[in-house]
Amino acid sequence: MPPAAPETDAQPLPRCPAPGVTPVAGGADVAVHAPDASSVWLTTQDALGREHRHRLPRRREGWWFGHVPGLAAGTRYGLRADGPWAPERGHRFNPAKLLLDPYARAIDGGVRLTPAVYGHVVDDAGRGDHRVRSDLDSAPDTPRAVVVDLAAVDRPAQEPERSAPASAPRHPADELVIYEAHVVELTRRLPAVPEQLRGTYAALGHPATIAHLRELGVTALELLPVHAFAHEPHLVRRGLTNHWGYTTLGFFAPHQPYSATPEDPQATVRELQDAIAALHAAGIEVLLDVVYNHTAEQGVDGTTLSWRGLSAARSYRLDERGRDIDVTGCGNTLDLTDTATQRMVLDSLRHWVTRYGVDGFRFDLAVALARGAHEDFERQHSFLTALRTDPVLSQVRLIAEPWDIGPHGWRTGQFPPPFAEWNDRYRDAVRTFWLTDAAARARGERGGHGMGELATRLAGSHDLFGGHDRGPEASVSFVTAHDGFTLADLTAYDHKHNEANGEDGRDGSDHDLSWNHGVEGPTDDPSVLAARRRTARGMLGTLLLSTGTPMIASGDEIGRTTDGNNNPYAQANALSWLDWDLDQPRRDLLATTAHLTRLRRELPVLRRRAGWSAGGDSDGAGSDLSWFDEHGAPMTTSAWEQADRRTLQLVLDGRPLGHRSALLVLHGGPHDATLTLPPVPGASGWVLEWDSAWESPGGRRTGEILSPRAEPVGAASLRLYSAAG
Repeated sequence: MPPAAPETDAQPLPRCPAPGVTPVAGGADVAVHAPDASSVWLTTQDALGREHRHRLPRRREGWWFGHVPGLAAGTRYGLRADGPWAPERGHRFNPAKLLLDPYARAIDGGVRLTPAVYGHVVDDAGRGDHRVRSDLDSAPDTPRAVVVDLAAVDRPAQEPERSAPASAPRHPADELVIYEAHVVELTRRLPAVPEQLRGTYAALGHPATIAHLRELGVTALELLPVHAFAHEPHLVRRGLTNHWGYTTLGFFAPHQPYSATPEDPQATVRELQDAIAALHAAGIEVLLDVVYNHTAEQGVDGTTLSWRGLSAARSYRLDERGRDIDVTGCGNTLDLTDTATQRMVLDSLRHWVTRYGVDGFRFDLAVALARGAHEDFERQHSFLTALRTDPVLSQVRLIAEPWDIGPHGWRTGQFPPPFAEWNDRYRDAVRTFWLTDAAARARGERGGHGMGELATRLAGSHDLFGGHDRGPEASVSFVTAHDGFTLADLTAYDHKHNEANGEDGRDGSDHDLSWNHGVEGPTDDPSVLAARRRTARGMLGTLLLSTGTPMIASGDEIGRTTDGNNNPYAQANALSWLDWDLDQPRRDLLATTAHLTRLRRELPVLRRRAGWSAGGDSDGAGSDLSWFDEHGAPMTTSAWEQADRRTLQLVLDGRPLGHRSALLVLHGGPHDATLTLPPVPGASGWVLEWDSAWESPGGRRTGEILSPRAEPVGAASLRLYSAAG
């Protein structure tokens, strides 16, 4: 261990302060939850490298707290805890390990992977017996928490306990268009951003970034994790890092390497606040992808960095032998049935709303957060109830990734209001129609999946979100996300190409529902390239013209590729960064995306918030949502049962809401066709607004088309019409 100065006792306090370290006059108040510990110290280091330990008096309910004189803003500190070493009961106390404060508002430095950062004895490869305690001191190899005076870094006009800054936009739910992005990927090569700012929080708020988002027409930016995170040992040993950040090291601290001033953690806090304020001023909400289901410590064979050294038996789900119950695939699972752990998560969420102005959250593997004492998913879990009733958190957007890898882990459509959910059923239906079924047709094969599933998804997935006071807006519809193929790669690869990840192809999905259009990977064949672009436009148009809340994956609007790697989580390099050197086809795709979001704004009937009427006759005609076949006749039961059907027309009657009606025409066949447009509700004809056959929208309109009439449509195409007048 480092040389130690004389140990001192923290001054007792009459009551427990807020968790973590809070600067006050003359020092800081400290509170640490470690209910099974026998001793807890806050430690600092002086200029001579001596460690100063301040013993915290234990007071009540598992909290150790006291006042530490002279502990000022900017001070780096750590924690140590002693107590039973009883792995079979989940206790892994080890005073030789320097621990991060779970409530640290800023974190300086990273984890250096050595045997010392493990609580148990391991060799240089991390192999060892998790039951044997290690006496190696981890202080030289672990990051430090930083005391942050939040009042000093808050912008003056911001009230510390309100739900959001006054400038935050509050878009109606039907106007939400989400853009999922990574801080570094989005801005690392954006030319108009100064070089020294690229890949940072400051770049997010730069006018060039905001200009792109506004041109695109998105109303919410969803950021991949910005919580402080570490890198998995197996990646570090291969010379890689966790690029995406789904390995949380601190739930209250922004990831320091994303800062333009990484040497100043307090300045980082302000930098991220300013970026969010700039996005708000541009009318763009900010959502965070948050990972409260597991931590960077991995399983019991993993490192001891924070929670494991303070309250492993309480923080993590463990079995009767003290081993992890892992429903996340990441080695451990946080136990939100534990009161203190649940409080930490809720405190963290409120921190990001009240201090940074965040407008909402996407919860990674949200089913893991709502598993009860018997590991079953509980729709009325206390954590979900707390979110829904909290005066701050109930007012922001809550989006669930509605699955984990545990038993019965798929729960799409089963979260309570006001949760929205990622709709994987939508993703698979769109990909199946435009890609795998199309590929089968291109090979001359008959059959398919029919149109019923796709029709349900286009209309807002009423079967999943129609009950419990929810509607189409609860469906976060997507075709691509950060994991899986990009939009361009879906059309260019039949198989994943993840060799760069060093896992021999074991990582990443094997069920991408992609189609390479006859050539695997890059090609110079103009017909193949044109077909790929047409398919990509069809999927993008389907996404942005469907009922529900659309989410665009960053870079899809400019034809981003990751060279067939469908899991580039460890690729912190040019493979992941967006390439802004756009050729004409990629500029055309950007213009198309912007055109589609503009049509979504201009035609409110596409953004219906309530479920569609089930009225009308038995075939659906006469309701405000009607389905027609290629002849302009209402779809019949027998037509719906045709597995090889590839053409469908959808009329959205806007008259009940005082809006223009719209017509979506989907033709997935491999050849051009002629169809008859259906009648126009309350108008004389249809106006063609967009055709996926167009390389670029170019402001093209064909004028009024009388209905019914025969209308030629291109192979594998999607069209949008609006009612004339």
